[in-house]
Amino acid sequence: MSDEVELSDTPKVCRIAIIGGGPGGLMTAYQLQQQCSLPFEATIYEASSRLGGKILTKQFESAPVAYEAGAAELYDYSQVGEDPLRELVDKLGLKVKPMSGTAVVIHDQMMRDLDDVGRVYGETTRQALRDFDARAKQWSSPQEYYDSDWQESNDDPKAGRNFHDELAQVPDEDARRYIRTLIHSDLATEPHRTSAAYGLQNYLMNDSRYMRLYTIEGGIERLPQELAARVEARILLREPVVRVERAGDEILRVLSVRHGRIASEEYDFVVVALPNACVPLIEWGGDALGEAMHRHCARYDYPAHYLRVSVLFREIFWEQTFKDSYLMLDAFGGCCLYDESSRNGCRTAGVLGWLLAGDAAMVASNHTDEQLIRRVIDTLPSFMQRGRELFVEGQVHRWIGAVNGLPGGSPILDMESRHIPEPARPNLFAVGDYLFDSTINGVLDSADFVAECLTEKIAARMASRTPEAMCTAAL
Repeated sequence: MSDEVELSDTPKVCRIAIIGGGPGGLMTAYQLQQQCSLPFEATIYEASSRLGGKILTKQFESAPVAYEAGAAELYDYSQVGEDPLRELVDKLGLKVKPMSGTAVVIHDQMMRDLDDVGRVYGETTRQALRDFDARAKQWSSPQEYYDSDWQESNDDPKAGRNFHDELAQVPDEDARRYIRTLIHSDLATEPHRTSAAYGLQNYLMNDSRYMRLYTIEGGIERLPQELAARVEARILLREPVVRVERAGDEILRVLSVRHGRIASEEYDFVVVALPNACVPLIEWGGDALGEAMHRHCARYDYPAHYLRVSVLFREIFWEQTFKDSYLMLDAFGGCCLYDESSRNGCRTAGVLGWLLAGDAAMVASNHTDEQLIRRVIDTLPSFMQRGRELFVEGQVHRWIGAVNGLPGGSPILDMESRHIPEPARPNLFAVGDYLFDSTINGVLDSADFVAECLTEKIAARMASRTPEAMCTAAL
């Protein structure tokens, strides 16, 4: 009979494709594995030869000395509320080390606090910074800061104005320069390209009552490595996805390049766990799907940029003047200088890491590695100039367009609208830090939300595939 149902041909488990083997893809697979009691098959597509994405711990060629080439720190919110990332790190058995830094260097002057600012610039500048600090903290308490990435309200007027205009209200030029230098490397974009709300959030993160920083002993890349070791999934390395299309109302077809040829596989659900700038590199087949993904990408089209230059020295020559995990330099429009030696455990050699951000990172990415290494060494303050004679090796890592300058977009959408680009056919999901706060913490929040949605939808899909349900549908 033409309406006879072949139950034996019906998949017994849901098939899920995860595009991207970075932290978003790995966290989605792991969280789904933890939450879903029904069996499923997951496949992770990764275009490169490694898992981990923007989390990358490397070693120099001249010596087995480690440095962070990608994400350099994790955020700790545990003093305010539940901290899913810190709980995950602990669950994976990873040891952590706190990070801190208060110094800002402008015009070769190191300022560790407002008293130093007053000494260098005078009372007018110091008072202007005190007033700005008070306004920022009046705008957002630590609890409000903690809750901000989950908000769905667009009532805050500071979300609708840019941070440049917010800075313009500071009546002192030196105070404005200090604030820009302090937070430029966190913004990864320019003040006029992001909101006043996001700028203030990045300012408040310097107060330990709002959040603290930490790293993972042995390198932050241990996080994706431990996740990968626990994820039960088929992992396809060096396999870029080139097209996703619908093969029916409930099935998505993924086309990838496998050993030089196009491979095609069908899935019940697809998760796109890529930086927003990479999503348009995939062809989204069909008018409805193509338009939905275009709208999704356009909503979060605020590309922001990083570039890291890590330099190995014969010794740690800065210990007497630079004792923190990092300081802020006024070079490159405001950059962060990390003391990598404070966390890699090596005492026989020294490592400094420069984090360039925003337009400076984008422009610098066009220079050669050798040019960039020379330029960053030239930015060392006078009290660290001895580094020139102790130079051994430098490495450059470019992260152009890898983060978002206005995470969450504007206006803010509810969680489902952020993560389900085509709500009429909700079997395609997006995961990414650009949907929250451009941090690894935000990636986990995004992955956890999608894992919860998938758990519910897998249960519903499998219920519809029971013999009773299929026979009823056939009738």
